[in-house]
Amino acid sequence: MDSRTFLGVAPSHNPFRWTIEVRPELCTMGNFLFGGAGLGAAIEAIEGTSGRQTVWATGQYLSYAAPGEVMDIDVTIAVEGHQTSQARAVCHVGNREILTVNAALGDRPGKPSGQWERMPDVPRPDECEPRPHRMPVEGTINERLEQRIVKGREWDDLDGTPGDGQTIMWARIPEVIEGVDTATLAVLGDFVPMGVGQSLGVRGGGNSLDNTLRVAHLVPTEWVLLDIRVHAVERGFGHGLVHMFAEDGTLLATASQSCLVRFWKG
Repeated sequence: MDSRTFLGVAPSHNPFRWTIEVRPELCTMGNFLFGGAGLGAAIEAIEGTSGRQTVWATGQYLSYAAPGEVMDIDVTIAVEGHQTSQARAVCHVGNREILTVNAALGDRPGKPSGQWERMPDVPRPDECEPRPHRMPVEGTINERLEQRIVKGREWDDLDGTPGDGQTIMWARIPEVIEGVDTATLAVLGDFVPMGVGQSLGVRGGGNSLDNTLRVAHLVPTEWVLLDIRVHAVERGFGHGLVHMFAEDGTLLATASQSCLVRFWKG
């Protein structure tokens, strides 16, 4: 299965319109479309229309899409050059706008390259414990994501004592066996809210306001290491960044987010 099939993104007779059925297995435990899945679907549509690979994509979350709804994705290619394109996608259910995405795409071969951000020295995924969840995950997107904690606190240790702002986790989508692409990274990069709860030392997280994915170098990998860094929490909003590494240490992408800080009930 590839990421397009995983997300259920489908073309229409119009090459600039795509659709996605909001199925429960793409939704959070809060019963709405997972933000990373929405961004990934928009990226699939933009790449499918433009025929080019994403360099960066930023999504602004405006509303929620619920299970059973069909979300349309309307793509506009604003600028199409010899090597790069600038595009946007408006994702909506009827006249209710869910998500707006702006993106740049393209390839400029023959230019110098390098990587300066280094992957932390961490145990292998099979040496790490599965991430515990606060609620049953059956039938949600969390059931389809395998997550293994490298650095993070247990529930009983979230006693209000702030942490150091860093949470590290291995993650993968077992159903996507055709390699990690940009849409897969969009799904796996939506974890700053998790880091907010860990950093504050509280049983909570947040709802994403945005997500900006910057793609570096895609290489084959089964697992992706998420090095989550929360920079600050102020006025009820959290801000942070995720560095995403392949198993061989290649920096695949970065994802930065702001979120509304939420505390779990019960």
